[in-house]
Amino acid sequence: MTVYVCGPDFENILCGIYAAFMEGKGYENVRLELRGGDQDLKLFAEYVEVETVQERVERVIRSIGTRLSHRIYEQLYIASLSQEADRPDRMYRFLVEAFRYGPGVVDMMQLPPVYEIFRMNRNVYNENHRLVQFTRFSQTFRGVLVSKIDPKNDVLPLLAPYFADRLPEENWMIIDKSRLKAAVHPMGKSWFLSDVPQEGKESEGKSWIGSCLREQTDEEIYQNLWRTFFDAVAVQERKNDKCQRNHLPLRFRPSMTEFDR
Repeated sequence: MTVYVCGPDFENILCGIYAAFMEGKGYENVRLELRGGDQDLKLFAEYVEVETVQERVERVIRSIGTRLSHRIYEQLYIASLSQEADRPDRMYRFLVEAFRYGPGVVDMMQLPPVYEIFRMNRNVYNENHRLVQFTRFSQTFRGVLVSKIDPKNDVLPLLAPYFADRLPEENWMIIDKSRLKAAVHPMGKSWFLSDVPQEGKESEGKSWIGSCLREQTDEEIYQNLWRTFFDAVAVQERKNDKCQRNHLPLRFRPSMTEFDR
């Protein structure tokens, strides 16, 4: 058994898939795992560290585009944003089935690798859909809108285009607290992803992000008004905590103004 150890990013996983295909060791004799994962070491397995080589990334993408379809490429990319630690291996096995059956494989839910990719995609899209509704911004004295989220999946690449379309003439920033990265949108320009410096470890180019995070906002009065409105419109006799949790899970609430007490 050969285990290819990949990084969490899409490009590195594609390089792991490239190695698994090109070295020709057989579908059942290889496995892809995330670097630093909790998987147990396998006896007599050979572990190979995967490096990102842009030429290999481009070859895999080109093969998917010419022999398969854009839809399959999209499903692989969304799966790479999943929280699941075994996503590299699931993506590899999905591609094996895709090259075997062609573009129509996306509808073959009876195949376990196809269903697993569909399930992972659904989970990522569902979380992104909820964060579109639950994301809250606060304005700093510099006029920058800042939001902090803590998603299970890496949904920033999906969430940022929505707010870039809705707030094109605003300076805003959405922080993924657990992954220490941010989607940054300068007024009237395209958004981009940036690492968030840890406290006390700011580089010169990222110090302005850290300063925005530390800066106090001027919205305390408005936040109090919003909380008052939220409490006032509630009908105590019809209060249903279970129903509310179904529509608004507890894990989203720490980042929402109306629950930030």
